[in-house]
Amino acid sequence: MIPDFLFTLPLADISYSFTEAHLPGKVVIGVLMVFSIFSWTVMFTKFSEISRARRLNRQFLEAFRSEKSAFDLFSQRVKVEGCSLFEIYTAGCKELKNYHGVESEPTVAMGLLAPAGGKRVTLKQMDHIKGVIERTVAEQGLKLEQGLLMLATAVSGAPFLGLLGTVWGVMDAFGEIAIQGNASLTTMAPGVSGALITTVVGLLVAIPSMFAYNWLVYTIRGITVEMDNFASELATALEREFVRE
Repeated sequence: MIPDFLFTLPLADISYSFTEAHLPGKVVIGVLMVFSIFSWTVMFTKFSEISRARRLNRQFLEAFRSEKSAFDLFSQRVKVEGCSLFEIYTAGCKELKNYHGVESEPTVAMGLLAPAGGKRVTLKQMDHIKGVIERTVAEQGLKLEQGLLMLATAVSGAPFLGLLGTVWGVMDAFGEIAIQGNASLTTMAPGVSGALITTVVGLLVAIPSMFAYNWLVYTIRGITVEMDNFASELATALEREFVRE
């Protein structure tokens, strides 16, 4: 048999705790909710962006390796938006085109016979091309990491904001008890409940952000390695085809 007095106790849920929270606690909860909105926006945006980038990188790499010349895709004016490997490839090919000294895009024949108006590039020029490729890799890496600062801030900052609200709320609760001169559980419980809600909200913001941040960092690291490998492969292919001996 459940005692009847238990049915008269306040419902211990989040809404009750929120109503019992003091103004500073409610302000902290409001800030945490803003953090949560931005964090979830970043999560969904980055999940979509990273998943698309991985798929496009895989498809572009297959297409690149299927061509006879490293310059074929550039000659065909292929465009792949949102593909980091394509951006690296395009940057390298454009730089090679500038050094090659022809108005039209080089073709396979250029690499073999150096058509009219064209010339092979020197090793020094090839070093400049490699530098452009490496800079593009770095730029694409930074682009992939955009938005992670928001998640990192939510992971590290949300629990502390929640703790701040809790400590402040407990301090106010004990201050009221001291003023009233009554330290009963009935007097303490509402204030403590209202104080603890900020920690709960802080953890609810931080935990999903932590899982998302870890997954994104791991995945971006993999894409970065993929970009480095492709940059090396591209530079080797261009050097083999177009560098003057």
